[in-house]
Formats: sequence, structure tokens, C-alpha cells
Amino acid sequence: MILSLAENKLPVIKHKNTYAVVAITKHGVDLARQLASSFSNTDVYYMSKFAKGDEEQQNIQMFQGSVRLLLPSLFQAYQGIIIIISLGAVVRMIAPLLKDKKTDPGVVVIDDKGEHVISVLSGHLGGANELTKEVAAVLQATPVITTASDVQQTIPVDLFGKRFGWQWESAEKLTPVSASVVNEEQVAVVQESGEKNWWNYDKPIPNHISIYSDIAQALASNPSAALVITHRLLTTKEQAILENGVLYRPKAVVLGMGCNRGTSYDEIEQVIDDTLVELQISKKSVKAIATIDLKKDEVGLLEITEKNHWDFTYYTAEQLNSVSIEQPSNTVFKYTGAFGVSEPAAKLYSGAEELLLVKKKSGNVTISVAVISY
Repeated sequence: MILSLAENKLPVIKHKNTYAVVAITKHGVDLARQLASSFSNTDVYYMSKFAKGDEEQQNIQMFQGSVRLLLPSLFQAYQGIIIIISLGAVVRMIAPLLKDKKTDPGVVVIDDKGEHVISVLSGHLGGANELTKEVAAVLQATPVITTASDVQQTIPVDLFGKRFGWQWESAEKLTPVSASVVNEEQVAVVQESGEKNWWNYDKPIPNHISIYSDIAQALASNPSAALVITHRLLTTKEQAILENGVLYRPKAVVLGMGCNRGTSYDEIEQVIDDTLVELQISKKSVKAIATIDLKKDEVGLLEITEKNHWDFTYYTAEQLNSVSIEQPSNTVFKYTGAFGVSEPAAKLYSGAEELLLVKKKSGNVTISVAVISY
């Protein structure tokens, strides 16, 4: 199949993979095919005049006309686009397509001899920087990355904790906080929960970045910017840290839960929401629901974990009974073989010795809450 590119008409492409490789020259086609043989998650596009006869077997898509007309379809379909064309031409062609760094795909450019691989667009959020390094390794080329945090080997504010599943609460201060980090202004990192091994480099944390265990200490140091990692909802007084700060929600909370058979999704959700508000915990920081194996097919629990993309873990009665708990119940033991469900399940998953909420019974639901020990 050959795509005939025309003005004002988006071509219908066969989108199967995460990345697209595009070439318009003879040497570029050879590089594109080389990349496809090393990257199993790529679709290849090149001009039909360079056909080699095996394109159908290789699932390579060819086109006639200006590559500029192909790019809008690729922007919609792929997470990353690798283009073997001159950098200036690529910049001019993609300029009308750009919307937002949170949604634009990563764009990587390779020169026609395959000597340099350049991260052009969405280096962080779009993954272009990592893609650049991977492509350069395959081609034995030089990666070119100009993002300040990567060059200086410091905290990439927009990607901080992403590999752990952390989410920033708001993008409003990403740019000014990033500027403070790369300009070596005094930056406070406040960490109350979440993974501790976030520093990725084989060198000490720079002196201008200070780590605090609570917001009050950080505010007292009067930093230029702050990165706050916590599962808690901040008090009005604590909000001052976010005047030039970014708030991250780590996946740090586990909900131990038990319920009567057939308890509805709506009732379970209401108990969870009410409990989190009472404890002043962000729902974004919930990582998992833990329960007994008797509940592994409980529809309400399965529905709520699926909707929120939470882990769903269950334990045997013997595993639950191996944990010391504050509120054992002979009634629970009679029906389940365990002296407790929500409390020991939360402890087993989190590794915590003490719970934020030991146990609360509400209607058909019992809930316990723990912060995961990392």
C-alpha cells in the first residue's frame, strides 16, 4: 500500500506501534530499516521511490508526496517520531502542529549519515531524551540533548518521581521551579512519603538542594523554590511553600478493606472518600487495596481498583493471622478464619508497624489506612 499525500486530507495510516520512523532519502531509508530491525516497537514510513520490494512483508508503509502532509497523522497516532531529515526542515514542518508539551509526541531527528541523534521536542514529558539515547546507542551515533536538567545532571522537575508513579498536583509552577533548580538557587525538597531513591546520578546532591522532612522546616529556610512530596492535604499555612513550588503525590497509601458479600461499588467508594477526607489524605496517593483472599472476586472491590488503577492484593487467613493487630475480632475469625482483615492486610502490604487508621466500620465496609514504608 502506498499513501498518496494530498493537501487538506489526512492519510489513513496503519498504526500498530509506539514509535514512527520517517525517511525521505536513500541513506535515510537504510537507517530507518536498520532502526526497525533493532526497535520492535516501531512503524517505518518512507518514500515509495526507494522501495526495495519487501515492504509488505516488513510492514513498511510508503508514501508519495510531501512528508509535511504525513506528519499531522503521525502526531495524532504515535508517542514518539524519529525523523531522518535535516533539523531545520523538521522544525518548520512541525511548528504548526505543536499544542502543549504535556500532549505533543517526542520528536527526534537523525542526520542523513546517522552520526548525530538530536532530541528536538518533548524531551522530558514526551520521552524524546530517553529515545534519543536509545537510538544513538543502536546507530553508534552521538546523542544531542540540550535540556538543562539533563546536561547539568540535576532534578528534572517535570519528571520528578515519574518512574515511581508520582503525579504533580498542578503544572502551574513547573517552569519557574525548573529555572530555580538549573540556576542553582536555593531549592527545598520536602519529603514526607514515597520512594527515597529518587537521585539518579553518581555524584552527591548539589549544595543548593536541601532535603527536609517537614514543610515547617523548609519554610523556615526561606528557599527560592520547593518540591514537596507528600500524601497529605496541605493546611492553609503550609500552602505558602507552593508560592514557587510543585506538589507531588507519591503512591504511598494502602487501604486495608473488608466488606460484606455483595457490597456495592458506590458504598465502598463513599467510605473510601469520606475516610480520606477525614484523614486529610489525597486520593492520588492511594496505591492499593489489600484484603483477604475470600474477597478476591468481590465485584465492588474489583470495580473500584480497576477504575482508579490501584493494585488489588489479597492474603490468606494464615498470612493475616501472622500479623500483630490492635483490634482482633472473634466474630471475624468465625467467618473468615482470620482475627482481622483490614488491619493486618494494610500492615502486610505497607510494611508499617503503625497505621494512620487502625480500623473503622461503616455500614457494610471496614477500612484501615497505612502509609507504605519505603
